[in-house]
Amino acid sequence: MYDDLPYDISIEVAVEAPGLDVEALHHLAVRVMAGEKVEEGTGLAIIIIDDDEIRQMNHQFLGIDEPTDVLSFPDEADDFVQAHGGEKLLGDIAISFPTAERQAIAVGHSLDAELAHLLTHGILHLCGYDHVNSAEEEAEMRAREEHYLGDLGLVHKHAH
Repeated sequence: MYDDLPYDISIEVAVEAPGLDVEALHHLAVRVMAGEKVEEGTGLAIIIIDDDEIRQMNHQFLGIDEPTDVLSFPDEADDFVQAHGGEKLLGDIAISFPTAERQAIAVGHSLDAELAHLLTHGILHLCGYDHVNSAEEEAEMRAREEHYLGDLGLVHKHAH
């Protein structure tokens, strides 16, 4: 279905996710990766999970025993999706569908907009952006998010 696209992006939906537009997420991932000049042929693994599973991951990898909205894992030897052979893998992104639903309602925008924000946020982390070290880095990351998504306006700040 996506053979003509420049990246090897897999999206696994491991939770009931009514209204999830997998194709839109796939095309957004391609747009962000291309915009960040990620090498063609690079893989990205995205998994859509529930709060309990993302809480377990958050605890295992970051020592925080609570659910979160999105986690990004650069390609490393011990992560949950392994690159095959010489394949280049940007990394893995886990998104909690229930948390995305709650945040969309709280912020007052669509679930699609929230999922797009979380995916873009996750990819930017994998591309080296961060928002926890300084206000300047946070502003730079927010500017990149808005470049891809438009004015984020009321979108919440991420604590991770």
